Amino acid sequence: MSLKKILEDELDDLIKLAVTELPDDVEQALKNALKHEKTEIGKMNLRIILENLEIAKTKSLPICQDTGILNFFIKIGKCSISYDEIYKIIKNAVKRSTKNIPIRPSVVDPLSRKNTNNNVGEKIPHLYVDFNSEPYFEITVFPKGAGSENMCKMFMLTPHEGLMGIKKSVIETVIESGGKPCPPIKIGIGIGGSSELAMKLSKDALLRPLGKNHPVQRIASIENKLLKMINDTELGPMGLGGFVTALGVNIEYASCHTASLPLGIGMQCWADRRATMRVYESGKIKYLSHRRAGH
Repeated sequence: MSLKKILEDELDDLIKLAVTELPDDVEQALKNALKHEKTEIGKMNLRIILENLEIAKTKSLPICQDTGILNFFIKIGKCSISYDEIYKIIKNAVKRSTKNIPIRPSVVDPLSRKNTNNNVGEKIPHLYVDFNSEPYFEITVFPKGAGSENMCKMFMLTPHEGLMGIKKSVIETVIESGGKPCPPIKIGIGIGGSSELAMKLSKDALLRPLGKNHPVQRIASIENKLLKMINDTELGPMGLGGFVTALGVNIEYASCHTASLPLGIGMQCWADRRATMRVYESGKIKYLSHRRAGH
């Protein structure tokens, strides 16, 4: 079976998996959060979240009413398929999924606010494309709701502000956001590059599983310190108070101009939805994000 045919057959299931079941690392992190939360209001909110997850999984319904905009992160290896073919397949899958799952139609014209009613619009869905020399095609579906997306921030810090400026900007962003991004949140941070690259890096950071620190020790140390600082704010689950405000902080970085220090802060709500599969030229399919993904 061709790669094109496999993608046409499997993408609907991958999208459904992304919006109805959380990845294993996120579900486990929420269960751990319940064990560590000390306040009754925090525990109550986490129990409700976990109950919601089980209902969504059992009934194959979206975890949240805001199914967001579907972003696609693609790694193209030694595969016989063009970008135009990929984009056409993905757009058709999004349209089908909007109707069949169903997914709430959330894509509108930015000025007229007219809804397309199928989650496909001008340059949406967006594809983030990378290349490698592996014998597979990898695709990640990354739904992003407005509650968390609206709280993302971009800063152009001065080099003088340095690490202290980064920490200050992150903590102030979290406090300002309060309960709007639906804590406990996951935070992706992009440091360096250019303005647009810093924000892209923040999304790349959000794709890394919870509990998996950056391989560079000095970066991992900053991740751990920021996580503690964020939880010390005691905003808590849903911003109503508690000790678990964030499930994790992930950082990605790039070199930058000597006169600048770009900082991108990406927010993700407790419903850290994503699903990833690899498709090999042989026809083999491997899911990377969910143990229960056998379809």
